[in-house]
Amino acid sequence: MIHLKTYWSARQKEVEKGLNQFLPKSTVKPKTMHESMRYSLFAGGKRLRPILALAAADVISGKHLNALPSACAVECIHTYSLVHDDLPCMDNDDFRRGKPTNHKVYGDGIAVLAGDALLTIAFEITAKTKETSRYSTADFIKELAFASGSQMLIAGQVGDIEAEGKKADFNQLRWIHERKTAALISSSIRLGAMSANATPAQLKALTTFGQNLGLAFQVVDDILDITQTTEKLGKSAGKDLKAEKSTYPALLGLEGAQKEAKRLTALSMKAIQPLGKKAEPLLAIADFMLSRES
Repeated sequence: MIHLKTYWSARQKEVEKGLNQFLPKSTVKPKTMHESMRYSLFAGGKRLRPILALAAADVISGKHLNALPSACAVECIHTYSLVHDDLPCMDNDDFRRGKPTNHKVYGDGIAVLAGDALLTIAFEITAKTKETSRYSTADFIKELAFASGSQMLIAGQVGDIEAEGKKADFNQLRWIHERKTAALISSSIRLGAMSANATPAQLKALTTFGQNLGLAFQVVDDILDITQTTEKLGKSAGKDLKAEKSTYPALLGLEGAQKEAKRLTALSMKAIQPLGKKAEPLLAIADFMLSRES
């Protein structure tokens, strides 16, 4: 098996370098806007989604350079969603990744616009992905647009808001998190595979992997919210309980949620078994995500 810590560190450095190159410098007018965008984008995230994109490309072709624009674009989408989630009108959070949230530093108005700008630039960056024999620039852009649009990422966020204070059943909860969390994780993997010219069969296997991994990630997130401290998480612990959100531990109990995370992770791994030894980077990441503590 690959040494995940070494692999992760190397890919993380590539993502950081790519994001720095793709985004306007903080000295570019309007300075406040670009400072705000960079403040949240470079606040120390794990870079899970872009690393998954690069890993998927590695699995398909052994090369991931062409996946870097799409990988960075996904991280811009993810960061925009966090900036907006933290706003007073949404989750009203004071900390993200161990630092004051964007609106606490720059104000609500600039935070909204910074999120808008990160969302918009994501498509500009995605367009830098070179076309392959199977996938065009339009395919890459449509993939990201659908995953982050009103039927997926935003749909999940709407469902999450509307479920507050109510007891969602298992199917409702799964519907929300297939969109709010799993859609962008799955799309990251798909974009990486597409950039490496994956066959339809390979893309299907990786899509199933991503969907199950994304759900497992959310289950673990729900568990960590009630088992870890704010300092450990880098964001407010216990906020789901305070907001009366529907979560897996609330519905299944802590032990039941842990079993569900393991079940989903096993399904994700099974989906890419046909890819053989080449799938090692993704298998190692899936195993790590199940046991993470933040």
